[in-house]
Amino acid sequence: MKATIKSIGATMALTGLVLLTSCSGKQQQRQATPVAYKTVKVHAEDRTIDTKYSATIRGRQDIQILPQVSGTLKQLLVTEGQRVRKGQTMFVIDQVPFQAQLNTARANLQAAEAGLATAKLSYESTKRLFDQQVVSDFDLQTAQNAFLQAQASVAQAKAAVTNAANSLSYTTVSSPADGVVGTLPYRVGALVGPSIPTPLTTVSDNKQMYVYFSMNEAAMLDKIREAGSAEAAVKAMPPVRLQLVDGSEYEQTGVVETASGVVDQSTGSVSLRAVFNNPSGLLHSGSTGNVVIPVDLKGNIVVPATAVKQLQTVHQVFKVVTKDGQRVAEGTNIEVAPYNNGKEFIVLSGLKEGDEIIADGAGMVKEGALVQ
Repeated sequence: MKATIKSIGATMALTGLVLLTSCSGKQQQRQATPVAYKTVKVHAEDRTIDTKYSATIRGRQDIQILPQVSGTLKQLLVTEGQRVRKGQTMFVIDQVPFQAQLNTARANLQAAEAGLATAKLSYESTKRLFDQQVVSDFDLQTAQNAFLQAQASVAQAKAAVTNAANSLSYTTVSSPADGVVGTLPYRVGALVGPSIPTPLTTVSDNKQMYVYFSMNEAAMLDKIREAGSAEAAVKAMPPVRLQLVDGSEYEQTGVVETASGVVDQSTGSVSLRAVFNNPSGLLHSGSTGNVVIPVDLKGNIVVPATAVKQLQTVHQVFKVVTKDGQRVAEGTNIEVAPYNNGKEFIVLSGLKEGDEIIADGAGMVKEGALVQ
């Protein structure tokens, strides 16, 4: 009986070993089965890549209109969005108190001029008497001082008239330049003055528009190295395009005029300014969009984005190499240009012409996988 049990146990153990060996072999066979990946042989190509940068649009001049005197707003002569000319009246502040001040100043000037005439007569009369030795030198000096004092009073009165006239003129607020009127936060009857927190309005000169955008420091450094200086890099930039907030492209191209000489430490970028003509008035100050700059790249290897596996700042492709007579996926780190069109990467190093890579699904490929 015991012998029979031992025989049965030995048979079961042998059967289990055979099954385990069989399963292991099947698993190894499955792992060693080549996978059909889409591959491509890379070669050097020329590309023009459109790079986009978030932008803010401003008028060439955005002039805040603030009153120079305090008073009640009596007339509002413009509307929001209206085009105005330089010198055109926009607001009128209550003129009554300032007209009264001017009238008072003019009256004081007349009184001062009358006093001056009297002092002049007195001085001339005293001088004749002094020449005749009728009055003393003291009397002459006293008359002369009164005459000089009267002259000073007239000068002060004239200055007061000028100040009062200026204050009265400030009640009429005119546009300092040609442009378009912004928002109008104050209405007739509001008390306004030089210290108001919000300006009466803003006049934007929108014949030409400034478009501000930022470029990362590395990209700007590349352009400076190519051109030799920051000024030369700006001049060498091609005409730029403007993508509006609705996704459409503005009909006119612009020119990059300036680049800041300071890198923003919080963003690691350099601020640039482009100028666009705006004859139709389509662009408005305060709008946003994207500046589109074409970049010509010549003689670089181009790979599809689906062939690149990205891990933070590391870019990797899988080359297909032959090992022990089998085609194997081998991970290779590459350096890519800072520009891409979202569909392709421009390879600066890590690949050479003729290399075969897996062209699709790089994120799912494992190191050493067999490639059919």
